[in-house]
Amino acid sequence: MRIEEVSDKKSKKAFLKVPRIIYHNDNTWVCPLDKEIESIFDPGKNIYFKHGEATRWMLYNQQNQLIGRVAAFIDRNTASKQDQPTGGMGFFECINDREAAHLLFDTAKEWLKERGMEAMDGPINFGETDKYWGLLVEGFTHPSYEITYNHPYYQELFDSYGFKTYYKQEGFHLNVQEDLPPRFKRIAEWIAQKPEYEFRHFDWKKADQFVKDFVQVFNEAWASFKENFEPLEVTYIKKSIKKAKAIIDEEFIWIAYNKGKPIAIYLMYPDVNMILKHLNGRLTPAAMIKFLYLKKRKTMTRARGVLMGVIPAFQGRGVEAGIILNLVKAFKTKPHYREIEFSWVGDFNPKMRKIFMSVGSVSAKHYITYRYLFDRNAEFKRYPIPGDGDE
Repeated sequence: MRIEEVSDKKSKKAFLKVPRIIYHNDNTWVCPLDKEIESIFDPGKNIYFKHGEATRWMLYNQQNQLIGRVAAFIDRNTASKQDQPTGGMGFFECINDREAAHLLFDTAKEWLKERGMEAMDGPINFGETDKYWGLLVEGFTHPSYEITYNHPYYQELFDSYGFKTYYKQEGFHLNVQEDLPPRFKRIAEWIAQKPEYEFRHFDWKKADQFVKDFVQVFNEAWASFKENFEPLEVTYIKKSIKKAKAIIDEEFIWIAYNKGKPIAIYLMYPDVNMILKHLNGRLTPAAMIKFLYLKKRKTMTRARGVLMGVIPAFQGRGVEAGIILNLVKAFKTKPHYREIEFSWVGDFNPKMRKIFMSVGSVSAKHYITYRYLFDRNAEFKRYPIPGDGDE
């Protein structure tokens, strides 16, 4: 077998070709857009290169056939916040072969060791945690946009190498055509009627102020997750929203206010994977026409909840219920939608898990984010779960 580092246009194409080979006979898999994957490894487009670095490799067999790939990266803003300097590996794809998989893991490990890392998490993204994060281990059904999908045998490849569970994640599915549970609905209506609370959905005409409020809540709500937290920047969110303009529904993005102060946010997109499934990862002129046609035909009947956050002072007051009530009202005007996937919730966030269960959603998908310590004699510590003795 032969490892080759991505270094030119030809090898970039080979990197993108690997998953098309691995999932050739899997009708569930959806090919991500080539441009989106390439942007993750482009220093001019991915802001994480401002405080990090990344590289990637392909694996060939003796017949010079592509059989795998992997990427490794370091985010120096978070690497030093661990018990040991920790890098990341991701975008792993491989045939069902331990030797091949372990060679890919070894390659990522050695690259990280050379740069002072003592552990690696994976499979993760070189960027936001809501994208391509964790290994799917249960619930191998339709993947939502930018959510991990992989073959079931991948778990054995990770386990056999020595990766250990750092934390677990769940994806929840909610049938929006069913009524909310009565108790949840009472709480939601109670909070929504209180005069000091206001719930506003996104409005392109007021986008600048909305983005500022969104970033303010995010940075206050997520600061408690100190290990992986990186403050959002207004310019970054503006670019993200502009990029997604073709699919954004104004009534899918919400901010809750208390006496004019932004206190909670919710971000959801139509699940564009329901269209991308027909495009094979490429937005050619013909594919763009097909995209617009399928969008007009209301092909997207599922939405993906990307994140929900409430600043600490207002947690546990039912604000989340008020947002979800407004979402359900919005869906009443969009009867072609049938389901929301909330992805993902970590086991270190039991409060959010409880909220999704209380609204009537079901746990449908399970993921693992692994960690591998380079010193095999070092003590392994799992990400702390509130209530387990670690706060």
